Amino acid sequence: MGSERDDASAPVAVELEGVSKRYDGAVAVEGVDLRIREGEFFTLVGPSGCGKTTTLRLIAGFEEPTAGTVRFDGRDVSGVPPEGRNVGVVFQNYALFPHMTVGENVGYGLRFSDPPGGVSPAERVRELLDLVDLPGTADRDPESLSGGQRQRVAMARALAPGPDLLLLDEPMSALDARLRERLRLQVRGIQRELGITTVYVTHDQEEALSVSDRVAVMRDGTPEQVAPPRTVYRRPASRFVAEFVGDNNVFEGVVAGGESGDGDGQGGRNGTTGGDGNRGGPGTVPVDVGGTTLHVAVGGRDDAVNGVPAPGDRITFCVRPQHLRVGRGDNGFRADVESAEFLGETTRVHLGWGDRELVVRTEDPLRGTVAVGFDPANAHVISVASTADTS
Repeated sequence: MGSERDDASAPVAVELEGVSKRYDGAVAVEGVDLRIREGEFFTLVGPSGCGKTTTLRLIAGFEEPTAGTVRFDGRDVSGVPPEGRNVGVVFQNYALFPHMTVGENVGYGLRFSDPPGGVSPAERVRELLDLVDLPGTADRDPESLSGGQRQRVAMARALAPGPDLLLLDEPMSALDARLRERLRLQVRGIQRELGITTVYVTHDQEEALSVSDRVAVMRDGTPEQVAPPRTVYRRPASRFVAEFVGDNNVFEGVVAGGESGDGDGQGGRNGTTGGDGNRGGPGTVPVDVGGTTLHVAVGGRDDAVNGVPAPGDRITFCVRPQHLRVGRGDNGFRADVESAEFLGETTRVHLGWGDRELVVRTEDPLRGTVAVGFDPANAHVISVASTADTS
């Protein structure tokens, strides 16, 4: 996954405060608060229609917010057109000029501003074509290049004037999977080499996790969670994030009485936290899920609950497919194999358990009815609704 660079002390390069955008009453973006740090690779990810591209366009200046403020280095850029914001933009369709050579495309922005570093436009074009691994292509027709090469030309063109901010709007969505994987590593390498603040838009969760310092998972026009990739994957802040980012198994149940987090049989909100993750050990609670008792580790970690939930509390938690273990005794239950997908290194097996579908990853396909379990420590608590706090 990403580099996990999460330097909270870094200066803020881009800030969105209370930003909303509406079109004829339809809400595209609502109350967005984001702080993107200098030199950061920041990714907006989410399903179609979640507002990620609109957010990028608001940063670029192609759209003006209906409400709220966009700041660059603390300066309000409301009303400043795109050409006045010193941003480089790479679009999904590359938008190269077909009547120009590769070199002329890359150097197009240098018609309106001098190259950084005091070099000539021709030198700047050569530098950038070398940077994107396309030396010697300046005189070629863009149409003679592959999709991946054209994407790199578009990136070189965006970088030519030396922008303070690079914006990438789903630049790899039209490429095949293998090329997309190779190219995203190149993009990340270029960003690191230049140290340029970058905002990246994608619907591809794997892409977002692999290249980003931090990720904003968007839903219905607002960020649902903003965090480093590993945090988003391992400790999702909501059910939506848990189910959107990678395969996941989400369970809902009620904390059962009789066996508590501190092992005294009383339950309660102040039980011992942490623990070794063993069944019934400190820091675990029994949860009734559809008539089956499953044990979940809580407290002492970055879960949604501080301490141990009390009996009767409703709890939502998730377990990743790789943490469901076939034949395991801990948290055991039996489920029916419904289908299997061979993915090469693993097999994704879909299980039916009562009225729900679960996913487990195994080396070999499964058949019939199987025993499944998981370590309580591998369950991440998403939320707890406390009956004690309900008036």
